[in-house]
Amino acid sequence: MSHVRQPRTKALTPVPPASESLGDALAFMQVLWALAHGLESSSKRMHAELGVTGPQRLVLRIVGHHGRIAAGQLAEVLHVHPSSLTGILKRLEEAELLRRESDPFDRRRALLALTKRGQRLNDQRDGTIESVVAGALTKVSKERVSVTKAVLGSVALALAAAAERTSER
Repeated sequence: MSHVRQPRTKALTPVPPASESLGDALAFMQVLWALAHGLESSSKRMHAELGVTGPQRLVLRIVGHHGRIAAGQLAEVLHVHPSSLTGILKRLEEAELLRRESDPFDRRRALLALTKRGQRLNDQRDGTIESVVAGALTKVSKERVSVTKAVLGSVALALAAAAERTSER
């Protein structure tokens, strides 16, 4: 899908500095919310320009990386429940970007693979969220990126554990 980019009418505003008075947890969450908002806005823009959302693009990239992958394995890679992928996979199949194939070793299991159209979109880099993220990461040392991934992973695990405890009640 080819779209003409519209000029931006809003001035870009940087992420506001975290307020010291908020404390570490709230100041960290302030930055996380700014990131979440940026990802959501970029996802909508990418959908308008490329025809896929950020989460759909991530699924295409992971399937493309693996060649073929079972839906359950894909869910594990994404750290989500398989039912969370149902809608994304359905939309990607309807858009003829993804197809299901029989597993040659287990006919009961389906594998996901990219179509030719899906491969072309998988190969595209311009206008994608990951190209913006990759550009931002070039401005930060590998050590800081590694520490940031560890911190975010720790927060993600803590949130998942809290959600699990809540669901057990």
